[in-house]
Amino acid sequence: MKLIQADWPAPAHIHALASTRQGGVSTAPYDSLNLGDHVGDQPVAVAQNRDLLLASQGLHRRPQWLQQVHGTTLVKASDDGSVPQADACWSDQPGQACIVMTADCLPVLFTDRLGTKVAAAHAGWRGLAEGILEQTLQIFADPAEVMVWLGPAIGQAAFEVGDEVRERFCELLPRSEAAFIPGERAGKWQADICQLARLRLQRAGVRQIHGGGFCTYADSARFFSYRRQAQTGRLASMIWIADQR
Repeated sequence: MKLIQADWPAPAHIHALASTRQGGVSTAPYDSLNLGDHVGDQPVAVAQNRDLLLASQGLHRRPQWLQQVHGTTLVKASDDGSVPQADACWSDQPGQACIVMTADCLPVLFTDRLGTKVAAAHAGWRGLAEGILEQTLQIFADPAEVMVWLGPAIGQAAFEVGDEVRERFCELLPRSEAAFIPGERAGKWQADICQLARLRLQRAGVRQIHGGGFCTYADSARFFSYRRQAQTGRLASMIWIADQR
């Protein structure tokens, strides 16, 4: 199993990573570490993939999986097996993993300087525009003490959007104009979703923003991509406080 460890100066007891598509049991087009149970893959294979991922990290509590809807709802993570309709979750309990799934959208992981809380947010362009990152930041007392890691997402060269998307972001934050370059077709733009997230986080007071640089669309060997192949699997980005007992 090949995982991407978050490269950021988080406290040692904070564990954060993103999965790749490698190291699971699913067959094409979900090959092989598909973690999404809503994309048409065999449920037994998805369950086994999830067990493999958790076992690789020594996690024994059930993580918080979400039913993601491109919204702004944030929930506290629980190990009761529930799957709430939300696009972000948080925890202050050791061993309780927060997980979001993506296949082009931007996964964003959060912790504070002392590692007292963690959170994971699913930021597609709709949720990003509506304020999912700002909503997640509300669990922290001081945004200046928060650090963020941006996981694998679609790169600017592959992320074509229309005028309406660009206008929406620029109305909300004029500096967002810098995250768009003209596309090859009239009325189309290439959007940098990582830059859009950075701008929103900076406006909210976050000073430490790490990660980015992974393109799910371009790197077919490592990542699932919905824009590249609509019937595909899902990656997981996850964060938790290590149980130090």
